[in-house]
Amino acid sequence: MLRKRGSFILCGAFLFITWNAVLVLLLRGKAHPGEGDVGVAERGVAQSGGAARPAGDVVADVLRMADTFQAQLERQKEILLQIKSRRPSRDRPGGGGAEAPATPRPPVVPVLVIACNRVTVRRCLDRLLELRPSPELHPVIVSQDCGHAETAEVIRSYGGAVTHLQQPDLSDVPVAPQHRKFQGYYKISRHYRWALNQVFGTLGHSAVVIVEDDLEVAPDFFEYFRALLPLLESDRSLWCVSAWNDNGRDGYVDPGQPGLLYRTDFFPGLGWMLRRELWEELEPKWPASFWDDWMRQPEQRRGRACVRPEISRTLTFGRQGVSLGQFYDKYLRHIRLSSQFVPFTTLDLGYLREDAYLRDFQTRVYDAPAVSYQDVAQGRLRGPGPFRLQYSGKDAFKTLAKNLGVMDDLKSGVPRTGYRGVVSFFHKGRRLFLAPPPGWSQYDPSWS
Repeated sequence: MLRKRGSFILCGAFLFITWNAVLVLLLRGKAHPGEGDVGVAERGVAQSGGAARPAGDVVADVLRMADTFQAQLERQKEILLQIKSRRPSRDRPGGGGAEAPATPRPPVVPVLVIACNRVTVRRCLDRLLELRPSPELHPVIVSQDCGHAETAEVIRSYGGAVTHLQQPDLSDVPVAPQHRKFQGYYKISRHYRWALNQVFGTLGHSAVVIVEDDLEVAPDFFEYFRALLPLLESDRSLWCVSAWNDNGRDGYVDPGQPGLLYRTDFFPGLGWMLRRELWEELEPKWPASFWDDWMRQPEQRRGRACVRPEISRTLTFGRQGVSLGQFYDKYLRHIRLSSQFVPFTTLDLGYLREDAYLRDFQTRVYDAPAVSYQDVAQGRLRGPGPFRLQYSGKDAFKTLAKNLGVMDDLKSGVPRTGYRGVVSFFHKGRRLFLAPPPGWSQYDPSWS
């Protein structure tokens, strides 16, 4: 129907232009007579007894008419060109009757660096700026608390390569006497709230990746988050994407599967992405301190999961901080940072959607042969695995986790990296699942 209508318009425009062109040519011929034509005109005037207008007036009228018709001809030409430009074409995408869809603009995903008083923020920023594929798609925003002059000077040295924000309230946070030793945690929570309000409210971004000033990132750090943003936007059972594996030490990850990703019920942090909609949900009730453990409470998580990698895409190099090196020497310094670039944006990540993932995950876990800790410790496992070690309570979990070398702490009942109670890790070259009995239904927040 649209094709017929376009043809009709073109034919009409062509006929109109042709008629105008012929008319202009005829009038031009009359408006510029030769000498013989002038004699004929003069004779006609003489024979009419002088009733005809002077020849000069007639010529002027004809010229004005010709100019008018020529202007109309140019106008019709413009209309024809407009019709042609809007007409669907078999050679253009969407040429079957609808206009070609506009190419969607790639999303802008800034990186927010939370900084305070570490001049070693330079190591973090150098790596981010070295690896980012586009300054326009990945602006780097450094939000600094503490008012530390030397750190501020380091940040300013990058000029326009980064945006430097400074948290204006440097006062102590009023706390109960027993919490004075936790003043740093209160300031961090206040800083996070202020910085995220700047990113989403003042700067108007729709998503952000947060790193702290003591993190180094992997070669495919930006690729990883760009690939997972569409999944985070479309799957409402997800609320974050993290670059961190709490059990990602050498010997506990499969080096042959750098592209392997998981869902986890545990909020990992340490390089993570959230959307503005989640911040609008969390900001009104943002806690005064210990924001990361607050995020792990069931009231905030609301049954949602995060995506995390088999091999971490961030590595912390900051032993000193408000946590005074807790876990650093035993766990964090040994985390393996991926050195390979995985083209995540070219991969089908649909397997991470909740329904498909849950079916496959439960099948792999509970179809795996059940073994005991003694079987593992004494090397009695046969075959490539995976194998399942079952725990029946908090104490059993903590004992097995500690003996196997994975992190044994729980937050609101959720083990680190756990998904539906299952902790997946590599051990002496085989995949092990530390799992609750079949039929698991929910976490017990009293497990902590």
